Amino acid sequence: MSGDAEAADRFLSRVAERQAREPALSGLQAGLVVAAEEGIATDSRSFARIFDVAHALVLRELNDLTEPGGPLEIIRRDARTMRVHYAVRNTDPDRSVTGNP
Repeated sequence: MSGDAEAADRFLSRVAERQAREPALSGLQAGLVVAAEEGIATDSRSFARIFDVAHALVLRELNDLTEPGGPLEIIRRDARTMRVHYAVRNTDPDRSVTGNP
C-alpha cells in the first residue's frame, strides 16, 4: 500500500471514529474537524479542493461547526475569495496545556 493510500485510510478511520463519538456530525463535518486536527486543511477553499467538494457546501458545514460550543472556530475571513480560515477550538479539559486532567 502506498503512503498516500495509507494516509487516506488513516484519515477515513479518524473521520469514522469522530462520527462514532459524535453521531450528530455529518461525514463532511467530521472530515472538516479531522482535517483541522491533522493540519491537512485549515481553510475552506483548501478543504474543498483537496476533497473535491463544492466550496459552498464546505462553508455551510463550517457555519454549523463554528457555532458557540462547536469544535471549530473561525480565525479570519477573506471577503474577496470567500475563504474562511478555521482552527480547532480546544474546549476539552482532558487536552489542557499543562496535560493535567
